[in-house]
Order: sequence, then C-alpha cells, then structure tokens
Amino acid sequence: MKQQDTKTDSTELIGHRRPKRRGLTVFNLKVIGAIFMFLSVASVTVVPAVFGDITKDMTALSVAMICEIVSWCAIPIYAWLLFDGYRHTHNRWLYLLQLLVLALACEVPYDKVTSGKYVDMNSQNPVFGLLIALIVMAAFDWVKRRYERGMQYVLMVMLAIVGLLWNLMLHIGLRQGVMNVGAITLAFVLVFYLMNRHENTMMITAGLMGAVSFIAPAVGVAFLHYRRDELGYRHAWAKWVFYVLYPLMLVMGMAL
Repeated sequence: MKQQDTKTDSTELIGHRRPKRRGLTVFNLKVIGAIFMFLSVASVTVVPAVFGDITKDMTALSVAMICEIVSWCAIPIYAWLLFDGYRHTHNRWLYLLQLLVLALACEVPYDKVTSGKYVDMNSQNPVFGLLIALIVMAAFDWVKRRYERGMQYVLMVMLAIVGLLWNLMLHIGLRQGVMNVGAITLAFVLVFYLMNRHENTMMITAGLMGAVSFIAPAVGVAFLHYRRDELGYRHAWAKWVFYVLYPLMLVMGMAL
C-alpha cells in the first residue's frame, strides 16, 4: 500500500481555522451515520427488550424491520467515509490495521446480539465489509501502478468479483436474510473510487444504486450530496470516539 497524497492529510487540518461553508462536514456525516448505526443495533437489542420476541410478536418484528431498513441509510455514508479516509491517509497499512482490529473487536458482541451466540457464522459484522472494500481499493491502486490499461480493467473486474464473493460467502452484515450490507458497501465504495472526479455522475450513479437497494441507501446518498470537504472537529482524538461507538453499542446491547 504505497502512500498516495492526493491532498492534505486530514490530521494536518486539525487545529487550523478555515472559512466556514455550508454543508455537512466529515464530523456531521459521522454523527448521522452513528445515528443510523444505532438503529441497526437497536433492531436486535432495544426492540426485543421493549416490544418482545421478534420471532413471536408481529409488532416487535415490524418495528425491528423498520429500524433495520432505516439503518441502511448509513451504508453509502460509511462507504464514502472509508473512501475519503483512504485517499487522505498517509499510512494505509495502519488504516487497514485499525479496521481489522475494529472488525475483530465487534465480532463477538455482534454475534451475541444478533443470534444469541458468541460465535455465529450466519452473519458477520459490517466492519468486515469496510475492510474488504479497503483491500480492494488498495489492490486497484497496485494494479494501476504495474499494468497497462487493458490489463488493468481485466484485473480490476476480477478483484471486484473476488471482493463481492468474500462478502457473500461470509454473509457480512446479513440479517433477516434481506440485505447483504457488505456487498452493497463494496458497490458504493467502488462507485466513489472510480467516479470521484465526476461529482454529478458519481452522485447520480450512487443514488440510482441506492434506490434499487430498498430505497433507504438512496437517502444516505442524499446526505452525501450536501457534504463539504472539511473535518468539522479540531482534536485528533475525536476520530477515535467514532471507532469506539459501534463496539460500545454492541456491548451495551448484550446487557439488554
């Protein structure tokens, strides 16, 4: 993963004043994503605790499904944040390691709140989907540096298919047997990676893809349309708060 500086690393912007512009900062997008992420966790923790067993009560099942579907608005938001972090970071190996540690830390509590078991291979937590997408992007860059354009396209298609298959085989983010969150996350990341120099085309493509993916992800794309390229926070430790949020939600969910 060779360093690729397309613009200033995000950490270098912390502490520097910049003119305020309208739109959603990275911080705003992370907060919005965290709210939708909470709904996903709530669908298998808070909802059963309040409404009853979702396998026996139709009201509980309906509320759980609504929470789960609305939570899919977070998919394109986190896909964009992953791509944006990837192109800005100075150390992609460290970025990959951070995601790997987060995915492993989330897996046991995710399995427990999702299935009631500490180890369950029927669904893996969606952070693994982000990890796979990151590896695919890094592999794309490696291919671009080493092969001519015709071979690039062939290898990139093969890599995308391999990434998709890993998501499908591992059932990443698959709950209620409806949406494979890992697969759709990879699709959004590839749209952002391949089309980021053409804003309108990228947003239209992402919006259409979200619309055919049970509508909710298209709402997430709408939030991205109003983004601006600013962090929105000054302290480097702030980003770690968002790394901790998901596993913390899952651990708290285990107590319900």
